[in-house]
Amino acid sequence: MIKILNKISYKISDKRILVTGGLGFIGSNLCYALIEYGAQVTIFDNMDPESGANMYNIQGFKNEVKLIKADLNDYNSIVEAIKNIDIIFNCAASTSHINSMKYPLFDLDVNSKGVLNLLEAIKKTNKYVKLVHLGTTTQMGKLLKIPADENHSEFPLDIYSANKVASEKYVLIYSRTYNIDATVIRLGNVYGPRAIIKSGNYTFNNYFIGLCIQNLPITIYKPGTQIRNIMYIEDAVNSLLLAGFSKNSGGQAFIATSDDHFSIIDIAQKICDVFGGSIDLINWPNDMKNIEIGDAKYDNTKIKNILKWEQTVDIDEGLRLTKDYFSKNSKYYF
Repeated sequence: MIKILNKISYKISDKRILVTGGLGFIGSNLCYALIEYGAQVTIFDNMDPESGANMYNIQGFKNEVKLIKADLNDYNSIVEAIKNIDIIFNCAASTSHINSMKYPLFDLDVNSKGVLNLLEAIKKTNKYVKLVHLGTTTQMGKLLKIPADENHSEFPLDIYSANKVASEKYVLIYSRTYNIDATVIRLGNVYGPRAIIKSGNYTFNNYFIGLCIQNLPITIYKPGTQIRNIMYIEDAVNSLLLAGFSKNSGGQAFIATSDDHFSIIDIAQKICDVFGGSIDLINWPNDMKNIEIGDAKYDNTKIKNILKWEQTVDIDEGLRLTKDYFSKNSKYYF
């Protein structure tokens, strides 16, 4: 059970909530938390395993949610789904940086056009719904200022991040122009139970975990000293819930990252210490070098001050909790 910060737990009961991408990693963990605290949850998901959809992610509560199989590019399905909904959490996305470069038009459809469809449906059907949209810290590209806050310039290096820039701006434009209560939470490298651990196309830290579980070495591009932030799923879910239930979040974007930053090789070593494993340093392939952002350190002051968010799980505890989950369930993730 995800521990929800006390300041929001009492607000969740009986709320009608739609989670797009609810079969994925972040969406399913969010659904678990909402159901535990009494919300009425509908999942809207196209069930694409390449985008992270996994029916096992809702194994513990599949009879307690309404599941709609549909795509964000299906406007009529969105219109029907958002009627009488109080809060929408838009977790639907194609999250692979690598695949976005291989299939840019597909990424455009999912991460940009789909968001516009959702916003148009809200504007015409349910203007009083609250929308929380997931962004990403990689929107900023290579950082010119460290640590970077929400005012940092945005020069993304891959198509996924570029479409996340565009979709965030769409959300904020609709919020301002049509008085829609909408918020963007930019998440970094989230890890934990129900993550995609079978492929390097997604978040690197979860892939490292998958390699260790399979008794394979973690491969890191030399020298692996670039800085990253990783955050346990419980803290990510709390950031989304605070945005969804706060009266002070509308029309704004927030960076939600943990307090600590580590080098990639240090993160890999911590994963090996918990899961068992080894590290191999290898040369950079050109396609990865061209989209590498370098050191990535972020400032989470704004979300702490305005939404009263706080980190509750450090990396050591988070990795232990992640191991507890996958030691029992890993066969459903390969």
